[in-house]
Amino acid sequence: MRRRDRDECGQATLLIVGLAVVLLMTVAAVVDISAAYLRRQGLDTVADGAALQAADLGATGEEVYGGGVPEGRLELSADAVRRSIRDYLVASGAYASYPGLSFTVDVDPSTSSVTVHVTAPLDLPLAVPGSPEAATIGATGSAVVVAEP
Repeated sequence: MRRRDRDECGQATLLIVGLAVVLLMTVAAVVDISAAYLRRQGLDTVADGAALQAADLGATGEEVYGGGVPEGRLELSADAVRRSIRDYLVASGAYASYPGLSFTVDVDPSTSSVTVHVTAPLDLPLAVPGSPEAATIGATGSAVVVAEP
């Protein structure tokens, strides 16, 4: 009996197409990861600026003018801190740069610290099969107000 050689036509095409699909998914993942990283970096800046603005309120607000500069940590008013953060986000253009931006704030009176958490939706430039269509990304910034002698 004679052995027949198999026809291997099309095998290389299948491998090339498979490799191209894997390569395209890898490129899409890298692009999406880069977009998320850059958005988070921008939100880090916004969160840090908002926390510094809120902490600065303790140094320049009515609490200081009414009672003088106390020793150590300054008192912060939670309502005034929230107002200050909202004003900062409007004035800095953060709401325009990050549509859907929202924030929460934690004021710790015992340490005179302000922690700002900002979140915004992230539109991924390329869709990777199996990945979520909509994503939310966030950042945190904090600051402490201390009166130095």
